[in-house]
Amino acid sequence: MSYIVLARKWRPKNFAEMVGQEHVLRALRGALDSGKVHHAFLFTGTRGVGKTTVARILAKSLNCETGVSAMPCGVCAACREIDEGRFVDLIEVDAASRTKVDDTRELLDNVQYAPTRGRYKVYLIDEVHMLSGHSFNALLKTLEEPPPHVKFLLATTDPQKLPVTVLSRCLQFSLKRLPSALIGERMTFIAGAEGLKFEPAALAQLARAADGSMRDGLSLLDQLIAFGGGELKESDARAMLGSIDRNHVVRMVDALSQGDGTRMLAEVKDFDRDAPDYNRALIEVAAFLQRVAIAQAVPQAASDDEDFDIGEVARLAAAISAQDVQLYYQIALGGRRDLAMAPEPRLGFEMTLLRMLAFRPEAGDAGGQVAQRAKPAVAAPTAPRSGQTSAPIAPPAVAPGAANSIDATSWPGILDAAQVSGMVRQFALNCVPSSFDGNVLNLQLDTATIDRRTRQIDEKLAQGLSKYFGRDIRLNFETQSAALATPARQRTQDEQSRLTQAVAAFEQDPAVRGLRERFGAEADLSSVKP
Repeated sequence: MSYIVLARKWRPKNFAEMVGQEHVLRALRGALDSGKVHHAFLFTGTRGVGKTTVARILAKSLNCETGVSAMPCGVCAACREIDEGRFVDLIEVDAASRTKVDDTRELLDNVQYAPTRGRYKVYLIDEVHMLSGHSFNALLKTLEEPPPHVKFLLATTDPQKLPVTVLSRCLQFSLKRLPSALIGERMTFIAGAEGLKFEPAALAQLARAADGSMRDGLSLLDQLIAFGGGELKESDARAMLGSIDRNHVVRMVDALSQGDGTRMLAEVKDFDRDAPDYNRALIEVAAFLQRVAIAQAVPQAASDDEDFDIGEVARLAAAISAQDVQLYYQIALGGRRDLAMAPEPRLGFEMTLLRMLAFRPEAGDAGGQVAQRAKPAVAAPTAPRSGQTSAPIAPPAVAPGAANSIDATSWPGILDAAQVSGMVRQFALNCVPSSFDGNVLNLQLDTATIDRRTRQIDEKLAQGLSKYFGRDIRLNFETQSAALATPARQRTQDEQSRLTQAVAAFEQDPAVRGLRERFGAEADLSSVKP
């Protein structure tokens, strides 16, 4: 007897055997059990997630001799013939090879006739997005009002290419990519049922390489059985897939944590003997750093890690500061982007690691001095502009770099230092500080600004200022009927003044004047920019 590949041999025969896609199965079970089955279904999703499998089980449920239900018997003639692909009333069509309108018309010529054997005549059209526009037009009327004995089951990996007129006539179910854990569990069950000797780590490698596709995972399992002579070993799986030995990644990050560039480059040299994919290597470095960051921020979550040794993750989480881990992670992501432009992949990989080694906080700094140098400086206090209602206010002593006073001039710098941004910053720039009494900061705003004020803006502004001043700051707003000299209004006036000067300079330009005099040219002054 010829060998049957695992993806076909272990294809689910009913909904209970399906792995994942519970959101789809629940809806289909409900429709079948209630007898309210739509005439057209569209199953979408990436390759190998179970679109045609679900469609065939649905066809079996509709035509089972025991009756329409979510649990077909699997032993009657209709169920067996559907499993074997020879049921006369299940018409399977590969739209990728039958795209012409004549093919579609030929297919639909027999729609009006009753089923030969089953309860329903089921049309299963795979990769339906490959049909031509004329083919969709030919299908549309039948899809909208099919005879009561006909059901349409459409499957596609690219639903965006379907006309909206088709989409609107179908119940659409989107099948998700399967988690690697579910694929690994299914592989473990199949390997045990097949009597294979396997290492769990080998199946975990295959499950990750499947990238969400159960069919791809089982195809890789078939390949590993042939590669390993019937034994499923992690080393064979890694060799077959060209995967990265994660021990290399751990040793590189360990050398990086100790600032040992010599050992780090020696590890890269040893790593290069396996002719690795350096883009994949950076992915593994980033993945390991992410696990280290989790161990630092949420230690209890690290115990569920199946990809890396828990002991190594915990050790490096204690050896590397959280700031460094975040920096290394960002550099690893940037390194992947730059890798294509490197003279050689290995050189790009080495430069990424050397960049991690070069950008480090100064000894004994713990990140503090770097943060202070990056912190925006606040402008020194100046005399209040006309329209300001009071003198500058002296806040309490705060962190280095903080302002010694608050007025309309220094207010934008304080907002920068307090990391106030977005709509909150725009609102604050339309206010003018009037006094700082204890923990209460009084802000003036005019009637044109008061409508922009919301509770969320008040809270976010107070939070940012409290963090900056190192204590709880409360805000009190005073409404003024007259227009205030706010930073935002002053900026607008400055921009208008620069624009006026630019227009004047443009009109006085000898070349512009010459064009006007000789050709009667007209200038588009709205296009002039400072």
